[in-house]
Amino acid sequence: MDRSATISRNTLETQITVALSLDGEGKSDCNTGLPFFEHMLDQIARHGLVDLEIQAVGDLEVDAHHTVEDVGITLGQAFTKAIGNKNGITRFGHAYVPLDEALSRVVIDLSGRPGLTYSIDFARPRISDFDVDLFHEFFQGFVNHAFVTLHIDCLKGNNAHHQIETVFKAFGRALRAAVSIDPQRSDLPSTKGSL
Repeated sequence: MDRSATISRNTLETQITVALSLDGEGKSDCNTGLPFFEHMLDQIARHGLVDLEIQAVGDLEVDAHHTVEDVGITLGQAFTKAIGNKNGITRFGHAYVPLDEALSRVVIDLSGRPGLTYSIDFARPRISDFDVDLFHEFFQGFVNHAFVTLHIDCLKGNNAHHQIETVFKAFGRALRAAVSIDPQRSDLPSTKGSL
């Protein structure tokens, strides 16, 4: 079963291509023009054991909003294509990840229904020149197009870099658990018979 996809999204604001393999080795090659964002995307690949290639050109002269949001949207679209019919998947995944003083919990359900609950009280509004508000836009874009329910909670932390890095690592690990194949089932993990 090939659980991979490549999606391109082109608008007047961004041109983005995402290649995703859910059964990868944790390799990433992300070029967005936003180094800190790329560092976070690498966490998804490494800790989710997915292979991820992202090429994004956006209107960074305006700001990073369109690029970050549209990467989330395109990644969600690639995920939807790659996961296929969802037969035999575990469906649910969760992870707690610490980094020094910071601790985050991410829980995901490949439910077929988009929903995001996001709670991060960042220690500061920017990391280098990156606006931390944009991380919400990334996850909202992903959720809306991957059709998943996602709960993100940073439980503690006083360093914004540590806080968001724990979130991305936990997201990768939770995603890895949810997409894994359950050896005891070949059908959909749903009483509705639909996800």
